[in-house]
Amino acid sequence: MATRLLPGLLPDGGAWLRDRLGRAIFTRVAGPQGPDNRARIHGAPGPRWFGPDRPVRRVHGDAAMFIGGLSALLLQSLHPLAMAAVAGHSGFRGDPWGRLQRTSTFLAVTTYGPAEGAEEACARVRAVHDTVRGTSPDGRAYSAADPHLLCWVHIAEVDSFLRAHQRYGARPLDDEECDGYVADMARVATALGVPDPPTNRAGLAARLAAYRGELRATAEARGAARFLVLNPPVPLVARLPYGIVAANAVSLLPVWASRALWLPRVPPAEDLCVRPLGTAVTAGIRWALTPPSRDAV
Repeated sequence: MATRLLPGLLPDGGAWLRDRLGRAIFTRVAGPQGPDNRARIHGAPGPRWFGPDRPVRRVHGDAAMFIGGLSALLLQSLHPLAMAAVAGHSGFRGDPWGRLQRTSTFLAVTTYGPAEGAEEACARVRAVHDTVRGTSPDGRAYSAADPHLLCWVHIAEVDSFLRAHQRYGARPLDDEECDGYVADMARVATALGVPDPPTNRAGLAARLAAYRGELRATAEARGAARFLVLNPPVPLVARLPYGIVAANAVSLLPVWASRALWLPRVPPAEDLCVRPLGTAVTAGIRWALTPPSRDAV
């Protein structure tokens, strides 16, 4: 509703505001090389892993990914070994926007780019994973290349992205398309070294349940949650919309997960306030990032 009314209340249908907001959001998410990367990813010739009708393209091209991505980070942090690897090697506190930009570029390349570029992007990630190893605070050894840890990161991401799209996406998927999305993401997971990733929602749910006994909130996980939800590195003007995104990311989590991370939730307020605001902010982001005409793409 808000995005339909806004153009009529602003000069030029809000084109100036849309352009300014869209550029600001895109620069934050994609980085200074974003325009060049976008032209290269979408303009390069050659076959793609996923055709234009595949569910993965709809999910990853929707603004609901902002909520789904943050929720995925929170859920992933609940595996102590995965969190130890992030805390020890990712530098997410010192360069959170750089990490986001690298992740968003990887998703864009594998979702929309030529197959050759997708293979190269996965090879680079595997090479980085091979160098990430150490010992967690409880004395256990970890390696980012461990297929078991890779699988956890993958399924937490897929589940969070899909949940966010089904709740906030402009065009939610039907049952067959949901299974298709999980299958599409399995293609990427296999290239990253995940053995036998789930290929439908039933398999995804079963795999998530199988990890439940390994999950708990460490001090590092709770610290990361506070950083991401309560003390984000965003400009003052963006604090309110980011807070709405964060509240909705928390609302996507299983109740046991938000409790483990000490993230406050008030279920009645989620239905009455949090989710409607999340829908409105997602719609606003979608409006800002959508060119007013196909000629502007």
